[in-house]
Amino acid sequence: MPTHGSMTKAGKVRKQTPKIEPKPKKNLPPRLKNKLKYERRILQAALQPAGRRR
Repeated sequence: MPTHGSMTKAGKVRKQTPKIEPKPKKNLPPRLKNKLKYERRILQAALQPAGRRR
């Protein structure tokens, strides 16, 4: 049964690649995003006059 390379070459490519720092996240955490959506949809809609919205 053939092997998939020797153990001496294991991890060669990953070790050679330069480390890149992750970009800062732009999105809000889901809990906060849901809270803002709720405020926009429910609370703001209650303040507007009744009728067809959009």
